Amino acid sequence: MSTPLRSERARPARLRPERRRRGDLVAAAVLVVLVLGAVVAVWRTSAVAGADSDPAAVAITAPPHADGVPAGFAEAWRAASGATAAPVVAGPAVVTGDGGSVHGRDAVAGGVAWSYTRDRPLCTVAAGFPDSDDGRGQVLALYEGGTSYCSELTTLRPATGERVAASNPDVRPGTRLLARGGFVVATGSEYLEVLRSDLVKTLEYGDVPTPVQVGRQPRPECTYGSVVLAQERVGVLERCPGEPTDRLTVLAADGEDGAETPQEEFSVPLPAAGATLVALSADRAAVALPDPPRLQLLDTTGQQVGLIPLDVPDADLTGGAAVTEVTPDAVYWWTGSRTVALDATDLAPLWTADGTLGPAVPYGGGLLVPVPSGLQELDPATGAALRTIPVRRTDPQAPVRAAAAGEVLLEQRGAEVVALRPAG
Repeated sequence: MSTPLRSERARPARLRPERRRRGDLVAAAVLVVLVLGAVVAVWRTSAVAGADSDPAAVAITAPPHADGVPAGFAEAWRAASGATAAPVVAGPAVVTGDGGSVHGRDAVAGGVAWSYTRDRPLCTVAAGFPDSDDGRGQVLALYEGGTSYCSELTTLRPATGERVAASNPDVRPGTRLLARGGFVVATGSEYLEVLRSDLVKTLEYGDVPTPVQVGRQPRPECTYGSVVLAQERVGVLERCPGEPTDRLTVLAADGEDGAETPQEEFSVPLPAAGATLVALSADRAAVALPDPPRLQLLDTTGQQVGLIPLDVPDADLTGGAAVTEVTPDAVYWWTGSRTVALDATDLAPLWTADGTLGPAVPYGGGLLVPVPSGLQELDPATGAALRTIPVRRTDPQAPVRAAAAGEVLLEQRGAEVVALRPAG
């Protein structure tokens, strides 16, 4: 059999160019539209969409320190701040929130140095993460998302208003952001979340809106009366169906098994209903019990280590969230008619001041508490009234939350923040 010459060998057939059909082109166009639509949807629900950020051209400077408690105060400025329950001091700035806007203000003059505005309702504003941003902390601005949930959280640098990070919690309107150390808890009556300073969720607890895995929550049918965050511990006062009294549960802010699986330190029934979780320390929990008023102290296993009578009216103990001011030395708790000082370590009551409008706050080396006639200076050791500094308010009986920013004393009066400076 003869071998064919090279020129006579069969040549491989050439592949014809693939002919693009009309259907293929249409399918490709549809795919492009879908991809672009997804990108637009993500952008519209991101913290950048609908945002007007106007950072400061020059960073805010801190106000001068208070040189003692002055003989008098004079009003320096006031601003609307319906999104805050207490004055927000973050680094050198006083931060107000109202409508859809967050403003960073100079503490002394009240001028707006930076602003951040969204085209949706502002749920709340807080200061947190003091160890970040060179020790100046961050501003936490929580907005409603596309639904009625508060689901768009943005953090801002307090000195300039520059954006730092964003996250998407899933909490209900009425939430408050409670920040301590490197964590913040977004409260709720049926569900709460804890976020770390990098805005990674470390705990979800309660009636989870869209659970990744079912059966991880121990008591999703319960409701919450008060929530406290301290020392990487989250305390929750629970009211559960079928239980005649309230329940106290203490959780790890950042558990070992991930955010979906709450890590309980303990969960115990309390001696009464209508209780209020007042404070947490590294190894104690303080719960106010009504009828008769008393303060129950529990250790890290949930065992009672103290039960102390309280010199407050029973009507003050309504079972709601505790109004407190936490300092390194004490927790100042406003019951509704009196201010009670608790030791910061063992949470035992130190003294009670009658006829107050809010918690006490340190100022200029002293301690001030709002009263109907103004500001009362107290002895930090005994709670004895030293003197009263007159301050005129529109409603002398309305609750007041105070905070200090250097020499400026700030008062939250309803939906307004009022700044006071030493007179003379």
